[in-house]
Amino acid sequence: MKSLEIVGFKRANLGKTDAKALRLDAQVPCVLYGGKDTVHFSVPAILFRELLYTPEAHIVDLNVEGTLYRAIVQDAQFHPVNEMLLHVDFLELQEGKEVKMEIPVKYVGVSPGVLAGGKLVSKLRKVKVRAAAENLPDFVEVNISELELGKSIKVGAVKPENYTILTNSAAPIATITIPRALKGEMAGNK
Repeated sequence: MKSLEIVGFKRANLGKTDAKALRLDAQVPCVLYGGKDTVHFSVPAILFRELLYTPEAHIVDLNVEGTLYRAIVQDAQFHPVNEMLLHVDFLELQEGKEVKMEIPVKYVGVSPGVLAGGKLVSKLRKVKVRAAAENLPDFVEVNISELELGKSIKVGAVKPENYTILTNSAAPIATITIPRALKGEMAGNK
């Protein structure tokens, strides 16, 4: 899995007023938990661009005033109106300990349904998995080479390697829809 370095600065004061002051200074209040200690720190908001605003999953190499931690983003909170990043929770990774994370879906193969004029509609962009930190995949591979017109591929059809899929196995990942023009054509042939 890709890793990304983020540099943070410890927070001396905690609370609403100090968090508000940090945000006005283009800093995002953060917390790291899951290890020996809980670490409260702040990070310049610009550093989250490559981490939160991409479809990829990353392991984060946190550098908080010289102390290094390996972590994943557990939660990110945004302002409901202006979409400003308000707070980020990180979960520290430990050797052999399993973590839950949402991993992006990647399609492989060419669907005969798409070749026949259908449209591939993605129902799930990410799948929740549980794995040890060293086994976290970059993406979950979904083979669509046998997907016909009007058919779906479900989470249960994916074969995980060294990880467990937690998303409901009956949930559809992708569907091949039949466009109206093709439906009319098919009705005219009958």
